[in-house]
Parts: sequence; structure tokens; C-alpha cells
Amino acid sequence: MQKKAVVLLSGGIDSSTTLAVTKSLGFDTYAITFSYGQRHRAELESAGNVAKHLKVRRHLIFDLDLRKISRSALTGTSEIPKNRSMGQIGAGIPATYVPARNLVFLSIALAWAETMGARDIFIGANTIDYSGYPDCRPEFIESFERCANLATKAGVEGEQIKIHAPLIDLTKQEIIKKGLDLGVDFSLTHSCYDPGPNGRACGGCDSCLLRKKGFEEAGILDPISYAS
Repeated sequence: MQKKAVVLLSGGIDSSTTLAVTKSLGFDTYAITFSYGQRHRAELESAGNVAKHLKVRRHLIFDLDLRKISRSALTGTSEIPKNRSMGQIGAGIPATYVPARNLVFLSIALAWAETMGARDIFIGANTIDYSGYPDCRPEFIESFERCANLATKAGVEGEQIKIHAPLIDLTKQEIIKKGLDLGVDFSLTHSCYDPGPNGRACGGCDSCLLRKKGFEEAGILDPISYAS
């Protein structure tokens, strides 16, 4: 019987490539996307398009309004940092950090996985070309896996739960190339923290700059357009 896996899917480059990696490993894939009170809906639409393109078994959009308990530039009205250097992007934790977001997301994904009999969860966490989020580090992924096996019936009964972060030590350039090799259509993806009313990427936020850097270093034309 084909093993099931839950994949956290935001609709961005990393999570879309992670979904493709999961499928390439032979898993029956179940994608989960969180509507967590983010200031735009573009990534939800992209996640849906990517899920259809890569033919997941089921795509669940989970409503979870983190605005009720946390503050972040991604969930509020404060200014999104723009046009920062790569040195600035990699130094410190930015205003776009959402408190404990991946911890919350993985906990919900874990509950869904255990309910359906899946023992593998995939997340597109990365520590090379990223914005300094503490919940993307290998130490966090390893710690959460230990917690998952202590906190669940499956884990206690000896059914090992595995948290996979297959892109954790790849550059954005390497992720893009891997995604293309696995059939990801990056024109369907969305990376921008602050898109315009028409959904077009701003071109200046940290996520846009990291995306553009990745495509440039890969020598591949980015299939999306930018406002600047």
C-alpha cells in the first residue's frame, strides 16, 4: 500500500518544490494550506493551483486566524521591509516573522496525519536563502520530530513519525533547479509579502528579492512579473 504523507503547502517556491519531492519519493500526498489571517489571499490561490497541477490526493485549506493572538507585518498593517540588502535580510529576525507559526502549523499537520494514518510530514523549511526565521532551523525540525513521537498515540505505540525538510540546506538556486527537474510550474507560485491589488508581486520585499536572486543565479527566467 502506498504510504501517505502530509505536505505543508504555502504556494511558494520552497513548499511547491517540497510537494514535488514528496511525490517523487512515491508518497500519496495530502497538502495542507493555512489561511492564518495573512494580509493577502494570493498565496492561497497559488497553493490551490500548485496542488491541482501536482495532483495531490486532497488539498485542505485550514482556517486559523493568528491575528487574534500574535502580531506580525504579515498579519497586520505595519510596514513590510523593502529593498534590503542580502546582508540585512540574513541578519536578525524581521518584522515579517509570525510568532511560532511553523510550530502551530506542524502541530495541526501532525494531528491530521495521525488521524489519517500518515507517518510522514514534509515542510519546505530552509536555512540558506531565507529571512532569519527561528522556526526554519534544523534544530527546530529535529526537536519537533522528537516531540511528535512523544505526544501522539502513534509515536507512543512505536510507529515512528518523521518530519522531513528536504530543502533545509539548499540555496534558492538549487531549490529552483530541483523544482524544475521535478515538474514544478513556477508560474503558478507566489512569493511576495506585499502584492498589489491585482496580485502582482511587489519586487522589493525580502521574499521577492530572494526569489529573484535564486532565478538569476540559476540562469533561469522568473515566469512571474513584478511591479518593480
